Amino acid sequence: MAMNISSGGKRQRGRGSRRAPMAEINVTPLVDVMLVLLIIFMVTAPLLVTGVPVELPESRANALDQKDEPVEIAIDKEGATFIDGTEVPPSELAARLEELAASQDADNPRQIMLRGDTSISYGQMMGVMGELNRAGLNSVSLVTTGSGNEN
Repeated sequence: MAMNISSGGKRQRGRGSRRAPMAEINVTPLVDVMLVLLIIFMVTAPLLVTGVPVELPESRANALDQKDEPVEIAIDKEGATFIDGTEVPPSELAARLEELAASQDADNPRQIMLRGDTSISYGQMMGVMGELNRAGLNSVSLVTTGSGNEN
């Protein structure tokens, strides 16, 4: 903290004496604010990346270019189905997919990204794909992790 301490004994009062302007800037409040903002960003940054923890299979296929934000459907290792991070009970899956199909533009349908954990059965994945097909959502991509075996 900066303080202006005079070395003289008595202060002179009168016409000729003026206090010199303080030429130092106190940066302590600025540093305090910046540290608080840093802590806030450090705490909230991991929360921004939400999703369903799914262990994806590997593939050598290249990623697709997307114009619109795709709809993400995930099946975790317990077999629970999630649409854009929200768990959907099996009894409501068909209705939710039909709502999704009805809300899409017929000329430019949104891409469906289907993620399935490696531990789920093929039947569970095909069941969700069958519901997607029945709802009229045919633009489905299966999400995998990149393989390290590139030739």
